[in-house]
Amino acid sequence: MPDAYILGIESSCDETAAAVVRSGEQVISNVVLSQISTHRPYGGVVPELASREHLRAIIPVVRTALAEADKTYETVDAIAVTRGPGLAGALLVGISFAKALAYALDKPLIAVNHLEGHIHAVLLEERQKGNRELHFPVLALVVSGGHTHLYLAEQSGQGWTYQNIGHTRDDAAGEAFDKVAKLLGLGYPGGPIINQLAGHGDPTAVKFAFAQIKHRDRKEATDVARPPSAGTARHFDFSFSGIKTAVLRYVETHPMQRAIDVRRAGLAGIPKPSADDVMRLCDRHTLDLVASFQNAVVGDLVEKTLAAARKYDAATLFVTGGVAANSELRRRFEEQAAQEGLPVFFPSRPLSTDNAAMIAAAAYPKFLRGDFAEAELSAEAGLRLR
Repeated sequence: MPDAYILGIESSCDETAAAVVRSGEQVISNVVLSQISTHRPYGGVVPELASREHLRAIIPVVRTALAEADKTYETVDAIAVTRGPGLAGALLVGISFAKALAYALDKPLIAVNHLEGHIHAVLLEERQKGNRELHFPVLALVVSGGHTHLYLAEQSGQGWTYQNIGHTRDDAAGEAFDKVAKLLGLGYPGGPIINQLAGHGDPTAVKFAFAQIKHRDRKEATDVARPPSAGTARHFDFSFSGIKTAVLRYVETHPMQRAIDVRRAGLAGIPKPSADDVMRLCDRHTLDLVASFQNAVVGDLVEKTLAAARKYDAATLFVTGGVAANSELRRRFEEQAAQEGLPVFFPSRPLSTDNAAMIAAAAYPKFLRGDFAEAELSAEAGLRLR
């Protein structure tokens, strides 16, 4: 089969990205332009600003990706773009550009689910390593700033099918990291900062607990592509709003607010504060709280994921998404999955966060099937993966 070079475009949140991937298994180029400096003053992503920055960046980012791959618009075989889920305005920038390219070049246009892209980021890199032995079913934890989902995946012909067996009821795990970092005056984005600070604190200093979720919510019927038989289902849902509130209550009941105000003011005077800058402004009390928070969130993710793996007799575990870059999460999964004889795979840290290489890789099976998007393609902010 001849090689197929797919140009991927990703703009679902606050990274403008483009990449060229060969036949779903070799990254030829991968360009990501982050908007962190734009959103840092607000402590989170502002949708309107994200859309504006995508408009500014999309053309130079795509041109750079093509140049680094030694390709032109005419010499790629297809255009792939994120359809959803994500911020509607941000998605539309990428989709509009991809549709215009596909129409002008008379190239196939492939719509990709962002969540499937994260799963294929793992598959892409394993194939690059020459690892083509993959045992099903695959249990995939997709955990990021906007998503916390558990999918049971099976192979179906050239593609995969997915059953959603767990999701967050409120905040995503990465969102909880960002909100706690903002609450404690640690800066943005919160995940990488907390990851670095947590190693300097006592993870057992503050006791946090997660409630066991026993009731299905009203969305389950549409979340699960192949629902289990009535009366036998065990749904592995997450909830992170409670621990965020617990951190807030802890701050309110302990003398921490003055230190937070001083830290916030100190970081405001530094254009691009580093982890060392934040560290210098943290006392032992704050470091212990951060370490305890991370320990609780990681513990909940690992415990429920491995319980789901046992329940569904998963043969392989994927852990992917932005939070998969967290060093403690990786360590705990590697240690505990090994104890159960379950192989676990992560993407590299550059492919954990949003990127277009994963979009181009996920598009390749669709390219082989001739599963191309219609001219009416539009953004679907709440797109589900099935």
